[in-house]
Amino acid sequence: MEESYKRAGLALPRRTLLKGAGAAGLSTALGAPFINRLYAMEAHPLAGKKIDMNILGIAGWLPSSLGVKMSPLFADYVKQRYGYDVTFGFAEAPFSDLFQKAATSLATKSQEYNIIISDSQWLGALAKPGWILKLNDIIAKNKGLQLDWYSQTVIDTYMAYPDGTKDVWGLPQEGDTKALYVRKDLVQDPKEQAAFMAKYNMKLPSTFEDYENLNADDYEKVMEFFTRPEKGLWGAAWQYSRVYDFCTCPLFSAMWSSGGEIWDAKTGQIEGVLNTDANAAVMERYKSWLKYMPPGATNYGIAEEIDVFTQGKVATCLQWAAVGLAMINAENKDKVMVVPPPKFGKGAEAKRIYCMGGQPWVINAFNDDAKMRVAIDFMNWWYLPETAKEYAKRGGNPCDKATLSSSEFDDVNPWNRAYKFMLEPGRSRDFWHDPKYSEMLSLQQEGFTSFMTGQSKSARGVLDYIACGQQQILYDAGTAKKEPSGVCGNVSL
Repeated sequence: MEESYKRAGLALPRRTLLKGAGAAGLSTALGAPFINRLYAMEAHPLAGKKIDMNILGIAGWLPSSLGVKMSPLFADYVKQRYGYDVTFGFAEAPFSDLFQKAATSLATKSQEYNIIISDSQWLGALAKPGWILKLNDIIAKNKGLQLDWYSQTVIDTYMAYPDGTKDVWGLPQEGDTKALYVRKDLVQDPKEQAAFMAKYNMKLPSTFEDYENLNADDYEKVMEFFTRPEKGLWGAAWQYSRVYDFCTCPLFSAMWSSGGEIWDAKTGQIEGVLNTDANAAVMERYKSWLKYMPPGATNYGIAEEIDVFTQGKVATCLQWAAVGLAMINAENKDKVMVVPPPKFGKGAEAKRIYCMGGQPWVINAFNDDAKMRVAIDFMNWWYLPETAKEYAKRGGNPCDKATLSSSEFDDVNPWNRAYKFMLEPGRSRDFWHDPKYSEMLSLQQEGFTSFMTGQSKSARGVLDYIACGQQQILYDAGTAKKEPSGVCGNVSL
């Protein structure tokens, strides 16, 4: 990057550029269009042409809209550097419908969507039929895509399929981890702190470091302490809804953090791994936390959590870092802190392993040469240091080590420190990149929410039902080596 500045006759090293971004990100004076003009015009096969592109993203999901809203900056960049014009059209669908929208189009080898913002778990389902472009050769030919990612978790979540291989099918559009949003005005109130000490004989957690060391037992005390229905206040909001993966993500997080597993990714074995007494105990505990949450919490997903938190109805909320701009608004911005979610277990044995969120960019494998070239140019532009900083300034979560390790990053957004903390190795993980993800998730959400709403009484029975059904799905697909055991013939919700 410094070489490009030298060619333009400007002594503006990257360190200076990062300092110029400050806590508010890139200033107007150093905005992306200005930086783009530092590049000299280069020969390009599309020079003088106009290309129309289309991106498919997630409706109502801020990180997707941030990505597409920045496309005019890319258009300005390629016009000045490469001499071609590009315009972008956008299509969107909710999380629950987006995969089907993409798959229906790609199955016909259509160029309807040239670039897609995919959920991370869809990599297998999109890659196996050959619908999206394998990126290994593209990365090898483009130094701008040979990034040092913040942790292996980034590669495992947004890029690699099959798991554990070096086959790359996606590049991170939005990094995302779970975080705990906490009412700072409550936990740092001296009167609340004194009352908490008197009741529990422990300090009310009130700093990032306090929550970094907090286990679930002590977090439950925080939830209990702030549950005051008569005052319209409850201790927490977590997700329990049957929609998409809303109940699954916190449950998997609690299972992993408690020492449980959900499957053997190498063999596809689920029966006997997911359905254990230990995982059933986690389900029972998670259900018991409903007493600290507002009425109707079994229907809580992302939007419902945003509503109750911004309305001041809950003291804490487990939510995605990616929706920080919605969780922290003009009214509550001085009242909120974002910290790591609790560990499970006690002492040195306590663990914190939460579900990854976020989405990768994937490229339509059926793009013609011109659209493919624009898509690759777009990826190269997206991972420029100045683009990453601009994205962070607007509320997005980049994944490259250079951006996240800069001295300014933690202060750009209130959730950045917690996001980066949870992106460290071993603190977050993704699940199921398998092509049968959608079928497995639907079955699982049915079972989990059946127990949370009281329709099914036995947590272990629900896990047996899920494990047997998922084992059958993967056995039929040839992923699991063993068919479901004879016990599975007698399970039901």
